[in-house]
Amino acid sequence: MEFGQYARTLREQCRGVNGRYSIRQIAHRIGMEPKYLSKIERGEMLPPTEEIVLRLAMELGEDADLLLARAGMIASDIREIIARRPVLFAELIRGLGEMSDDQLETLVRKVRDGEC
Repeated sequence: MEFGQYARTLREQCRGVNGRYSIRQIAHRIGMEPKYLSKIERGEMLPPTEEIVLRLAMELGEDADLLLARAGMIASDIREIIARRPVLFAELIRGLGEMSDDQLETLVRKVRDGEC
């Protein structure tokens, strides 16, 4: 599913629970014109800036990294980390691409807990 369609689905799910999730209301809360957000949702415009995607994620209760990925972006803090050691991180990420989700989750937990 494309970014705009995904964002629209999330927004409509929220709107089903709470009427304050109209396209106009969301657009104003995240700092953009409703017409622009509508065009993004319909796939007529490219995804907005990282800052706007992050605001949208917060408004819709979505994981920011997931919504950024749907927009074809990587969070700027992650880009900075990768840029400091691009060869090592590229090799690591390519190697991780072969792991199952269970293996990745185990590895993430170990890193998070300081076991690696």
